[in-house]
Amino acid sequence: MLNKVKSGLFSGKKIKLLFRIGYAYHKAALDPVIEYLMNDDKYDIWFSLDMEKKRYFIFDLPFRNKIIDEWKKLGYRFTKETRGFDIVISGDTLRNSKYYGKTMLIFLNHGTGIKNILYRNLAEVPNDKYLIFVEGQHRVDSLKNSPSLGKNEVHLIGLPKLDYYFQGRFDDKSRLLKKWNLDPDKKIILFAPTYKPTCMYEVKNDIFEQTKDYNLIIKLHPYSWMGKYAPHKQHHIYERRIKKYPHAVLLPFTELNIVPYYALADTVMSEASSTVFDFLAFRKFGIIYDLTCNKLNHSDGEALLEIDNREFLKGAFVHINSGKQIKQAIEQSINPTREMIEQADKYRERYFYMLDGKATERFVHKMEKLYYEGGHENIP
Repeated sequence: MLNKVKSGLFSGKKIKLLFRIGYAYHKAALDPVIEYLMNDDKYDIWFSLDMEKKRYFIFDLPFRNKIIDEWKKLGYRFTKETRGFDIVISGDTLRNSKYYGKTMLIFLNHGTGIKNILYRNLAEVPNDKYLIFVEGQHRVDSLKNSPSLGKNEVHLIGLPKLDYYFQGRFDDKSRLLKKWNLDPDKKIILFAPTYKPTCMYEVKNDIFEQTKDYNLIIKLHPYSWMGKYAPHKQHHIYERRIKKYPHAVLLPFTELNIVPYYALADTVMSEASSTVFDFLAFRKFGIIYDLTCNKLNHSDGEALLEIDNREFLKGAFVHINSGKQIKQAIEQSINPTREMIEQADKYRERYFYMLDGKATERFVHKMEKLYYEGGHENIP
């Protein structure tokens, strides 16, 4: 199907497609698809970035102009229009889908993992119809067993976000080592906490002290910088401490794509971030900081996490509940036992589909098949 499409057998007007990015950091999950479709002259491609703001005191101020200027240099065309598109691809659900009219509405999650926000967001828009493209059998089963699924469809294709990794595009690590002045003779620890629920307060000192024999890269969630959904103190804590530790680097807010750092890192540490979920795909091992999940709830009482993080990847990734355990956990994750490797293989088969660098091709193949078959319109 793809070869036929690309060879021009499907003639006629171009398919007008909108990448509705929402927040700038969502783009990393869409990059392989963006590149693939921008090289196909069958498409008329546009972009929107409509939620990027930083909070100062009580004011939410737009923070997108500079980002858009950079992306325009890459040939991206931005619009504020929402109607008239044949296909809309988003990394999140839309709060105002009625403004997009009848269109093929595609959800390609900007971040996988164990938070239940996907299911909650779908429940808030029960009249919308999304074609949801997912990374593994676990997500298929979870969605199909969820009352939030509604009229939405689920399609298993893998995780396009990771395609560049498996295509070897990040194999040359020298650029990043030089950029951040990292020691090429030391192992690299990637600390990537999420903003909520988070371990960043508990380990704010130990993460530096326990990693002095390694390179430490800290990648905070974008919300930790923006002041809207998490306080500015989250990044201030690490900005103050980083100055005392030459082995550590705090990636700036503008470093939006974490995938190159997956390739660079020997292990990752987090608690409920999608980074832990993703890292399993690379046959590497990580560290999970255990949280008291039975006490972590939304304001309506629903649990924050789909899976108790104390049980997630148990037996494969190293679990800790104190910052004092970090150094030992690093050694264990870098030198996994045979039992850890065998358990990780089982999890990987469950959580991921076809880690071969071709998820984007499968995505486009399925999207085009559904588009040409018709019957795909979202009708709010």
